[in-house]
Amino acid sequence: MSSTATDVTPAIPTFKELALSEPLQRVLAEVGYESPSPIQAATIPHLIDGKDLLGQAQTGTGKTAAFALPILNRLDLRKTRPQALVLAPTRELAIQVAEAFQRYATHIPGFHVLPIYGGQAYGPQLAGLRRGVHVVVGTPGRVIDHLERGSLDLSELTCLVLDEADEMLRMGFIDDVEAVLKKTPPTRQIALFSATMPTQIRRIAQTHLREPVEITIKSKTTTAAKTRQRYWLVSGMHKLDALTRILEAEPFDAMIIFARTKVATEELAERLQARGLAAAAINGDLAQAQRERAIQQLKDGKLDILVATDVAARGLDVERISHVLNYDIPYDTESYVHRIGRTGRAGREGDAILFVTPRERNMLRQIERATRQPIEIMELPSVQTVNDLRITRFKDRITTALAASDLGLFRSLIEQYEAEHDVPAIEIA
Repeated sequence: MSSTATDVTPAIPTFKELALSEPLQRVLAEVGYESPSPIQAATIPHLIDGKDLLGQAQTGTGKTAAFALPILNRLDLRKTRPQALVLAPTRELAIQVAEAFQRYATHIPGFHVLPIYGGQAYGPQLAGLRRGVHVVVGTPGRVIDHLERGSLDLSELTCLVLDEADEMLRMGFIDDVEAVLKKTPPTRQIALFSATMPTQIRRIAQTHLREPVEITIKSKTTTAAKTRQRYWLVSGMHKLDALTRILEAEPFDAMIIFARTKVATEELAERLQARGLAAAAINGDLAQAQRERAIQQLKDGKLDILVATDVAARGLDVERISHVLNYDIPYDTESYVHRIGRTGRAGREGDAILFVTPRERNMLRQIERATRQPIEIMELPSVQTVNDLRITRFKDRITTALAASDLGLFRSLIEQYEAEHDVPAIEIA
């Protein structure tokens, strides 16, 4: 297996120097992408050249564009059978990758991508496959189902991507992945991406990849460097009251709050709603359509807070998420890393807050050792601070209302009422 290790800033400074088509260059310019991330700079030229690739990089490094752009670069839009198949461990990631393909293909008329995953009815997926698609993004189990039904034809497949291969291994999908690999044409290109390289992933690479280029984007820590991490030691106050203070005092755009159980997510979301916050729960009991609606509402700004279990939030990538709050400490350090990976992604800054009870201090130390980053203690905002902020926000609302409205009618009504009832204007206000 050939190897090219990359742990420094790549030599390619801009996307313009990559051999990408004009429609792709145009959409990259429109969305403001100038410099490729290290994984993009290291992999795109090799994938354009048709080489198999083994890429090791964390989530949140921009690897979706690293494989999506080369695939879009060489599609034959006249063909109606899938030319590329992307396997992803979760339906959330499958949807996210399909959306990325659609976004990058803005100036490629006639392009079709289809996400296929469990939990969704077969009807729309079968209809989409019958109409013809260029790229399929799917979870291993549902892809196998379609292959066995004969509804997914891989005879014209030119590229297979295994995204987050170690996660598929961890979730027990590796046999399905191998079964899919055996049903692809021998001439197809394979790109395998994984944050870690367990023995079974190495074995798949050695068995199925042909003289792959190996790219390793080294990370100094297992967590996002731009994520500020803080913890609050739970003492003398209910966690819900502490959370309410933080939400009032901490400036945030959107937030994910992690709870351990499905019941806890629902109860906490209801209590936040009762406090006037735009919150919703997502967990394994939620129907897929409801889950997707909640995520879309978070993206659109109709929701500001999702209260989630670990499984429900896996693969979730919403640009608005500025904060992750661990209401319940996770059972293991890996879950913590996945949780706070929902913010501070692909270069964005983020904040992670962890609630720790005295009995959980040992887990806090384990998390610090695993992430190789100290987590700073957080002082809870005082009642006075919260009240001062409320007054400031109220004054801002008054200023905005005065600037935006013609108050002449109301002023004359107040003056009339003041004269008739001998009540000072300040009391009327």
